[in-house]
Amino acid sequence: MATLIKDKFEAWEKETRTRFEQLKANEEELNKIFIELYGLQDELDYHVDDKEVSVSLADRERDIKSLISYAVGCMFGRYSLDEEGLIFAGGKFDMSRYQKFKPDKDNILLITDDEYFQDDESDIVLKFIDFITVVYGKETLEENLDYIADVLPGSGTSREKIRKYFVTKFYKEHLATYKKRPIYWQFDSGKDVGVRGLFYLHRYDKNLLGNLRTVYLDKLKQAYNSRIELRESQKLATTNAGDVARYNKEISNLNKKLKELRNFDEKVGHLALKKIELDLDDGVIVNYDKLQRDPDTGEKFMILTKGVQEPKEKK
Repeated sequence: MATLIKDKFEAWEKETRTRFEQLKANEEELNKIFIELYGLQDELDYHVDDKEVSVSLADRERDIKSLISYAVGCMFGRYSLDEEGLIFAGGKFDMSRYQKFKPDKDNILLITDDEYFQDDESDIVLKFIDFITVVYGKETLEENLDYIADVLPGSGTSREKIRKYFVTKFYKEHLATYKKRPIYWQFDSGKDVGVRGLFYLHRYDKNLLGNLRTVYLDKLKQAYNSRIELRESQKLATTNAGDVARYNKEISNLNKKLKELRNFDEKVGHLALKKIELDLDDGVIVNYDKLQRDPDTGEKFMILTKGVQEPKEKK
């Protein structure tokens, strides 16, 4: 049965308001007893300010972003729609624990500024849309995407706003939530967004970088080249000056992405050959640096988004 996120949120909002008011009333009643017991009626006020109540009210923007974060967790297998609580944070990964919604099998999801792969589960936005469809139903999909996108910054269609959020905001907020000790790590080729993508730290293995390069980066290069060819042919087929300018701008941007992607590909290729092993007991700071550093020469290849501090040098 299809469900509206709007209805779910309003029910949650009502529940948190009831809980909030009850707790506030309880705290005020305790204050009254205390004040009367010690004869402090002229000294103290029993009323409790809303900001001092220890239960939070529903907040649509915060709660929608929590839903997005939970969805990402399901995409990587940290959570499952079939079981409550944390499902995977290390050990042997068991795909059979995920029946309603399958996590990504390769532990790599690309974040691109446009939909270059139709119906491809390696695109995080398409995977997110699939998640919303599975959880809330196909019939309410568009209304639910609109409701989600309404609290996200920027303009455009719901899908465009959700995509922009993943490209520009999700990882920054993830870093803040986890106090710069992220559990999802973001590949990042640079300012032209040639490629960005997430993987789940607890599912990392030494072959991940090689898989990223041979499967995902090659596929993305092909997608950029195909888009450039399409825009070149469209440019030749039109006499509209505005369209020509728009095509030229997109072609220029795509060429910048391709150049950046090729440079990134070289870095990943170098590190992939090293088959770097991570030890989660060493912590995020050490491993974030380790994954980007040649274990033989110590040279660093920046392939992850900045935001995690450098490890302290050993004395």
